[in-house]
Amino acid sequence: MTVWIAIAVTAVGCYAVKLIGLLVPEGVLERPLVRRLAALVPVALLAALTAQQTFADGTTVVLDARAAGLAAAAVALLLRAPFLLVVAAAVVVTAGVRALTG
Repeated sequence: MTVWIAIAVTAVGCYAVKLIGLLVPEGVLERPLVRRLAALVPVALLAALTAQQTFADGTTVVLDARAAGLAAAAVALLLRAPFLLVVAAAVVVTAGVRALTG
């Protein structure tokens, strides 16, 4: 039963956040600081998610094949490779490191 309470509270919270976002006056959204923050928040969230998924295993910090794949993707991005090639490089390097290390 507590799971359904958590789901209901989360649903109400999400609806409230969306409603609050819709009630923000347009003048506030036109401010330069708000525009810059709105442009940077998705990048920061994606970077945090990538770091958490790459370097964490539960509550411990790990350095494994995922880090090598991320490094390969970073190198491909620095070389201005197309996105599909960046993903392919990360996959190939991660699989290769996992195959070599067992």
